[in-house]
Amino acid sequence: MTQDGLAATPDPAPARSEGTMERRKQIMKFLFRYRNSGVFSGLGQDALREEATVEDGTPAQFSRDLEALGPTFIKLGQMLSTRPDIVPPSYATALERMQEEVSPVPVEQIRQALEADLGVRLSKVFQTFDPEPLGTASLAQVHRAVLRDGTPVAVKVQKPGVAQRLLSDLAMLRSIAGAADRLTKVGRTLRFSDWLDEFTRTLMAELDYVAEAENLERFALHLEAYPELVVPRPVWDLTRRRVLTMELIEGVRVDQVPAVRRIEQPMLPMASALLRGYLDQIFIFGEIHADPHPGNLRVTADNRLAIFDLGMVANVPPGQRECLLRLLFAAVDGRGEAVAREMLALGTQLEEFDGERFSRETGQLISRYSAHSGTTSEGLVVLELVRTAMACGLRTPPELSLLGKALLNLDTVCRALSPELDAKAVVEGHLQHVMRARLRQSLSSPNMASELMDLQSLAREGPRKLSDILSLLSENKLQIRVSGLEESHLMESLQKIANRGAAGVVTAALILASALMMRVPTASTLFGYPTVAMILLFIGAILGASIVISALLGDRKVKSR
Repeated sequence: MTQDGLAATPDPAPARSEGTMERRKQIMKFLFRYRNSGVFSGLGQDALREEATVEDGTPAQFSRDLEALGPTFIKLGQMLSTRPDIVPPSYATALERMQEEVSPVPVEQIRQALEADLGVRLSKVFQTFDPEPLGTASLAQVHRAVLRDGTPVAVKVQKPGVAQRLLSDLAMLRSIAGAADRLTKVGRTLRFSDWLDEFTRTLMAELDYVAEAENLERFALHLEAYPELVVPRPVWDLTRRRVLTMELIEGVRVDQVPAVRRIEQPMLPMASALLRGYLDQIFIFGEIHADPHPGNLRVTADNRLAIFDLGMVANVPPGQRECLLRLLFAAVDGRGEAVAREMLALGTQLEEFDGERFSRETGQLISRYSAHSGTTSEGLVVLELVRTAMACGLRTPPELSLLGKALLNLDTVCRALSPELDAKAVVEGHLQHVMRARLRQSLSSPNMASELMDLQSLAREGPRKLSDILSLLSENKLQIRVSGLEESHLMESLQKIANRGAAGVVTAALILASALMMRVPTASTLFGYPTVAMILLFIGAILGASIVISALLGDRKVKSR
């Protein structure tokens, strides 16, 4: 007992600090071990021809070590598998196979979390609640239940404490990424902080089950034109940020359908509908679900394809959507020059960008794809385009990698469902439908009204603005402002020249003044010469030497931005 009568309790802050330091130590040890693997360090010129290796581990070991670090890093691995510009191919393949099957949380903890989020006892809303989970992942687990009205449902519950762990890990990763961006060339090139911000937004959205319920409802609405596809509907009264209740749809994984059933029930219509439906989602509605892998797709008893797990959905702006559509059109049509042009429009050219090499390698890649279109996936081509762009100094947007990953996953699923499906023919034919749908959208009443308002504004204000320009020309007052010049290398070089010139003049003045004062008689001397003259000489010599050293060491190359 303390003097005030209260029991002394240990301060949890030191324990938390120790835990944080230990966690940071684990992360840094992991990064150091795989520092030479090519992961987190980008792809250089030889990365497309020769896989990066690491002495201490293989891609499979890298995947296992990532899993051992916990939920944050499992999700990080899944996201890295969609970035061929950062991860070598063998490591991307290992990350794609990363399993999220982990030990389930005891059902009592799940019950407590459910009752806390729903605000009622489970017996009030469910007739039965199966203690054995249907599935368990790093962030959540799913249980079968039956509502009071007899409706079977699936209840997805976020594991207790997982959000706090994610936020702590992300804060550590953000500090590491910021240091890498400031101190390393590859960090300035790949911008790890930007990628981590994107990853954080995606992960936070995945933790919000209300957003996932909205995705389920929206996908179900968008895919109504395809009766072969079904998306479970959410039960809104029993859905919260950490709880998602949806209708229960049971079926067989697409890669586990028995051969006998394939003979009795053709899977070709389902595979074709899945591919066409996802193309609509991407290019008409602007949403990319990059994870349609076999584990998220089930063949139901009535021969429909059920789509699950829509937590990670990326939205594509209309302008970028059009560029992606033109790029895919050009790739399917075998026009390498057009593909390179669209890639340039989508990407950001870095200082070391090699345009000639990029155009050449892009043309060769598209030519190979056209020659082997029956055996090469469109998704694989898009991912190879991303790798080629990064190797040539062109940073591509993450949406392009997500498109490639989605198409690659769709190709895998379609081949598992129906190996005889000609995916390229389906894509090529359906892109025409997508173009017609986009044309209808552009001719809709709201779009037409907006275009007419723009024309009206141009007709009303155009003559006045033209008159203003002509008046400025006639009075010789027309000015042109070049934005960004103050941040350019030209201004930096001019400022450096001015600073060096001023420093040189000051140095020369100091040395000249000291030389003139050497013969002035004075009582204070240093080495037999006037003290003031010697001090001026030393200062001038130091300044002159610093100018020469700075020129030799700092003016040989311009720092990368």
